[in-house]
Amino acid sequence: MAVEFLTDEQAARYGAFAGALERAELERFFFLDDADRELVDGKRREHNRLGFAIQLTSVRFLGRFMPDPRQVPDEVAEYLAEQLGVADPSCLKLYGERDGTARTHAGEIQRAGGWRDFAEVETELREWVDARAWTTGDGPKALFDAAAGWLRERRVLLQQQVGHEHASTTAIYTCVSSDYRTRIVRKALDRT
Repeated sequence: MAVEFLTDEQAARYGAFAGALERAELERFFFLDDADRELVDGKRREHNRLGFAIQLTSVRFLGRFMPDPRQVPDEVAEYLAEQLGVADPSCLKLYGERDGTARTHAGEIQRAGGWRDFAEVETELREWVDARAWTTGDGPKALFDAAAGWLRERRVLLQQQVGHEHASTTAIYTCVSSDYRTRIVRKALDRT
């Protein structure tokens, strides 16, 4: 089943940084509290502390770990570097120079933050989306956005790409009941 109901903008925005972040977003998602600092301070080198902080805060914002944390927007790296007392945010280019560092850090962050894999909540999500579809009458695009938010709120890691081969996106657009899908099709046909 294709993901044709998503606009190009929605597909590009899913689990990715889309455009510049506002100061309020930086403060909400990228502020390091005492517990965050304790995790970050366990890293020896500046580039590892900054890279770890980027992964720690990006997963809160995106709902997933970035394939390459060095690809974070400049304003995020600068905001975190300022909090950590890292004078040169460009040291981030050295993060992950040792193969496996970013993966090891992601695993540590997942355990410390209580992030769960999608398989643990798939049934619950299917039920939630089906109920929401019936009670709100939301269309597929709105349901997709709401479901992605539901996953982030519950600290469930999103898949890295939109596509039917990825469980979290498949469930979002296939879990509504056949009765609901029939009702939506009938509504569309009635308008033609």
